[in-house]
Amino acid sequence: MSVHLPRGTREVGWTPAAISDFLDKTLLTVQKPARYTGGEWNSVVKDWDTTTQRIALAFPDIYDLGMSNLGMAILYDLVNKRPDMLAERVYAPWIDMEQEMRNAGAPLFSLETRHPLRDFDIIGFSLPYEQLYTNVLNMLDLAGLPLRATDRTAAHPLIIAGGSGCYNPEPMHAFFDAFVIGEGEEVIFEVIEAYAAWKTRGRDRADLWRSLARIRGVYVPHLYQVCYADDGTIAGFEAVDDSAALQIIKRIMPVMPPPVTDFIVPFADVVHNRAAIEIQRGCTRGCRFCQAGMIFRPVRERPMAEVLTAVDQIIESTGFEEIGLLSLSSSDYSQVAELVEEIMTRHGDKKLSVGLPSLRIESFSVDLMETLQKGRRRSGFTFAPEAATDRLRDVINKPIATEDLLRTADEVFSRGWTTIKLYFMIGHPTQTMEDVDAIADLAHQVMKIGRRHIGGRAKVRVGVSTLVPKPHTPFQWVPVEDEETLNQQIRRLQQRIRGRGFEFSWNSPEETMLEAMLTRGDRKLADVVERAWQSGAKFDGWHDQGSFDAWKTALEELDIDPDWYARRERSIDEYLPWEHISTGVSKEFLTQEYLNSLKGGVVDDCREHCFSCGILGLFKTMRRNVPDDAWGCPALGRDKERQPVDIQPVPLYFNEEMSPELANHHGPRVPQRAGLHHESPPRRGDQ
Repeated sequence: MSVHLPRGTREVGWTPAAISDFLDKTLLTVQKPARYTGGEWNSVVKDWDTTTQRIALAFPDIYDLGMSNLGMAILYDLVNKRPDMLAERVYAPWIDMEQEMRNAGAPLFSLETRHPLRDFDIIGFSLPYEQLYTNVLNMLDLAGLPLRATDRTAAHPLIIAGGSGCYNPEPMHAFFDAFVIGEGEEVIFEVIEAYAAWKTRGRDRADLWRSLARIRGVYVPHLYQVCYADDGTIAGFEAVDDSAALQIIKRIMPVMPPPVTDFIVPFADVVHNRAAIEIQRGCTRGCRFCQAGMIFRPVRERPMAEVLTAVDQIIESTGFEEIGLLSLSSSDYSQVAELVEEIMTRHGDKKLSVGLPSLRIESFSVDLMETLQKGRRRSGFTFAPEAATDRLRDVINKPIATEDLLRTADEVFSRGWTTIKLYFMIGHPTQTMEDVDAIADLAHQVMKIGRRHIGGRAKVRVGVSTLVPKPHTPFQWVPVEDEETLNQQIRRLQQRIRGRGFEFSWNSPEETMLEAMLTRGDRKLADVVERAWQSGAKFDGWHDQGSFDAWKTALEELDIDPDWYARRERSIDEYLPWEHISTGVSKEFLTQEYLNSLKGGVVDDCREHCFSCGILGLFKTMRRNVPDDAWGCPALGRDKERQPVDIQPVPLYFNEEMSPELANHHGPRVPQRAGLHHESPPRRGDQ
């Protein structure tokens, strides 16, 4: 087993000047040296000695990916606007640079001033997804910092994390001092202020943890303990300090803050070489598999005038030729047609490219793309129906009729596009092999339409991923499909989606299992993450780098069964590892939606009807202090024509009075709660 221990002495002797000397000798020997130089247009370099609060913003993947992370760009912009604070960036070095750093004993450093990471007051990691966990450990190790929070002293930086990957923080609880749950634009400054006050007191690290725990939306895992039942499920979760709240409610911004306009212009190509404006936050569609649609509620729109001003400023300050208008469902932005038309009127002569991801499958979306593509070469158009039959789309609450999809495909090919990309999932609840075959059938129907319009130039690319039931969604109780069934379904699609013009891609069941285990795991998985990293796991999201063997080794050595986390069906009343984290969407609502899914019940868009998910009630005080049109879901008591409907009480576990088909879709009805203890979950082979 290889252990990534620091070589040389990273703790002392490495000044910014010494790191610059190291780079001078090293950059020509590694791929893409611009990943490590800094100095880009619009990057901010402040006087280190006169700035009192120093924050490193860390993205646990390479520069090429991290530079496109909008959340990190927002925090960088906000912190650097404060005269007493500085924010600098750090990304995971690629394999070749890491080896050079380890050989020389060089520490991980920031791009702006090349200070070692350990010199900063706070290191804030962005965690958008679980496959980055081992990269976090690798970066901490390269920085010469203790991996576990309990091993750090008052002399070490505060290590925090935020992002979508933190809505179940338990598998990474051991490595961070605290997690920011929700939106970070306000809370980041509260964290910085709490840290500064703690430094003046000169107290121990536990005192810092207590201060952070008093901030709304900040979770300090070391102030809690978990209690397990005999069957390995969680029996309870309790605070061990008076400063720790029993439930951590996410932070939201009641009104979207001003957009970033002075984007850093990278020297190297990055995955999205563009500026981005978030035109809307949240989604009202209610897709039952979609975690983002649940955790980013409520919907808030940016005013059209603010978007247009930002576009003008971005073009002036960056020279970017592409701007992405970001949203979970761009077609739902209330003024999207007018916005697109006005942008093209103002900047169409500059050949500005505007991206609108996440468009709905409808003629309106094709009209929007037609406006944006005037005078440009037309290539691909993307649809994400997620399921290929009307029945299964009802289950996942994405009710797009097949005939509407085919009609839209006809419009796309008839207007000159050559490629349609179709994204689906396998592993949905109630899915059958007939539903899988329908994916291939639909792909061939779309190809037939394309060939009718443009002949042999028509291309259909089909991407299939496997459902990973995410925390805080109606599917959070659902097991991941077993590996044998997934392989059968993939082989069936490989056989049927082939031939001229077709491309078929999929993710492996091993990748699915790893993601599911981590996203559904509890505190016991922290040891697994650390052991997997020690065995060589890193860049787990990269197909050519991820080492599933390292994870297998860790699981076997620690005698942990991954299927217990990934493929175990959970009863409604089970205390889930993320139960103490509140997105504002109630468990009762998620339960009702899960039951609706098994019946194939479709619920309306939240803009049309309020289903009392819990958001409006939880944030009602905040809601009163914003303009009436600032939130995109109906306000309780203000929607006179469509009165909100309260959810009817539902049982929190299945019982014999329920229909057999629903009961059979669930596993154990009521887990035993006797014999509480603080031990590990069931091991391999335990039942």
